[in-house]
Amino acid sequence: MTPPPLVLASGSPRRLALLAQIGVVPECVVSTGIDETPLPRELPRQAAQRLARAKAGAAARPGAFVLAADTVVAVGRRMLPKAQSIEEARRCLTLLSGRRHHVLTAVVVVAPDGKRGERLSDSTVAFARLTTRQIEAYLVGEEWHGKAGGYAIQGFSAAHIRWLSGSYSGVVGLPLFETAQLLRGLGYPLP
Repeated sequence: MTPPPLVLASGSPRRLALLAQIGVVPECVVSTGIDETPLPRELPRQAAQRLARAKAGAAARPGAFVLAADTVVAVGRRMLPKAQSIEEARRCLTLLSGRRHHVLTAVVVVAPDGKRGERLSDSTVAFARLTTRQIEAYLVGEEWHGKAGGYAIQGFSAAHIRWLSGSYSGVVGLPLFETAQLLRGLGYPLP
């Protein structure tokens, strides 16, 4: 018997690659294009959960599993943007330099029967104190573009991460342990 298809509600190549690590290949990848602007007075945890739910809803397909996620980088209650300009990335890295921050990734899975499961991965990441030269060198590479908080832990910025407590894959964009649990729990065939 062929299992129902899996729709990944994300245009992120990193999420696709992370799923492949656990042997999951979606039949369909949908970039939902939802507005990711935080709501007034919305906390980081709430924003990640709301956006993951909205992406799952936007990608819903009859008879399919839908997997959606959203990652928010926060310093206290302040959410950092998905850097779109070098100036925005510079501001993010300057703020993160020498401090701890949280990376919150919400995951939502909707089964073909409409049942839904959700998990939130909350990881703490500590950056080393960065010099202006280190920040400028990082910005030249442009791996910051479109990344929450203006950095990619799986790239060159790994050289500046003092420590991480939580889910490495969650910081990249999809906490694999939580994702596998959700998929199994809702009946997706995963060993």
